[in-house]
Amino acid sequence: MRPARALIDLDALRHNYRLARRLHGGRAFAVLKANAYGHGAIACARALAGEADGFAVAFIDEARALREAGVTAPILLLEGAFDAAELADAARLGLWPAAHHAAQIEMIEKAILPAPLHVWLKVNSGMNRCGFPPGALRSAWERLAASGKTSHIGFMTHFARADEPDSSVTAEQIRVFDAATRGLPGERSLANSGAILAWPDARRDWARPGIMLYGADPLPGDGGSGLIPAMMLTSRVFAVRELAAGEPLGYGGRFVAPRPTRVGLVAMGYADGYPRSAPDGTPVAVDGLPASTIGRVSMDMLTVDLTDLPGAGIGSEVELWGRRVPVNRVAQGVGTISYELLCNVKRVAFEWTGSESGTMKPPVRPS
Repeated sequence: MRPARALIDLDALRHNYRLARRLHGGRAFAVLKANAYGHGAIACARALAGEADGFAVAFIDEARALREAGVTAPILLLEGAFDAAELADAARLGLWPAAHHAAQIEMIEKAILPAPLHVWLKVNSGMNRCGFPPGALRSAWERLAASGKTSHIGFMTHFARADEPDSSVTAEQIRVFDAATRGLPGERSLANSGAILAWPDARRDWARPGIMLYGADPLPGDGGSGLIPAMMLTSRVFAVRELAAGEPLGYGGRFVAPRPTRVGLVAMGYADGYPRSAPDGTPVAVDGLPASTIGRVSMDMLTVDLTDLPGAGIGSEVELWGRRVPVNRVAQGVGTISYELLCNVKRVAFEWTGSESGTMKPPVRPS
């Protein structure tokens, strides 16, 4: 078999969830949207069963897959329902939809539902993406409360810059949220991963840890938060060749050997989710030792410098990211964020270790 693997450590996932919940206090939705950020939503939900207070996904198809897999815990729909049929399905499946604009309130008012809904009203506290303006929130709450279609109404918001501890924006968003919801009954949910780690004032009834569940620190730097990477993306060297000084390597001849260079070909490319834009010198680990990429990443393979690793050769294990190579370091080198890299992993064999473990087919991504 082709040796490209995404090894998912479910014990690390549980460790990270427990850390998030302990830091925040109260309860925590484990965010499993986008197929658990590329880690396998069903496997991750099962690993957290009986431990997570609830889960959060983006839209109803993601929630339906979890229910069909036997997940019974509360599931928050972060985008809410898109039409009346979805709203009825949300009630039937016991989902907790967000409501973040007036059309969703009207949809609930007109709905014929098999059961009342647990709704989360979203406040636009300053991100200016989703949510009711602070001045319109009380009216939205009054309409929901009078509709007879809700069992509970909570309040949530989302932070634009929680991953910037030196910015005052998050503190201002907290102030705006508190002012908008003052005097209204219901649970509150403010803190995403960055806020759990850096903004104690944002800790309320429910946290929403996302990227931190998977061991990627959302704050600047290479760690220090006690998170453990849940994914190790690995492959192996399948061929070795020698370059003379001055010889180019790969598409476009971007890398030119400055000295006699020993090159390892690795079964991992941009079709597997490894970024094509990775520059020469992007860190990898070969048999546990530091090394780096050279040459442009191809669709099915990439190349690494083995010159200073005489013991490495065909069959050597290559970690593209994981515990030795932080995914944040790779992301920073290509001008993106860890979220994107993790969500883009595909075409490799996924293996889960821990109490909910095994080898499964690559996860199917919602369209």
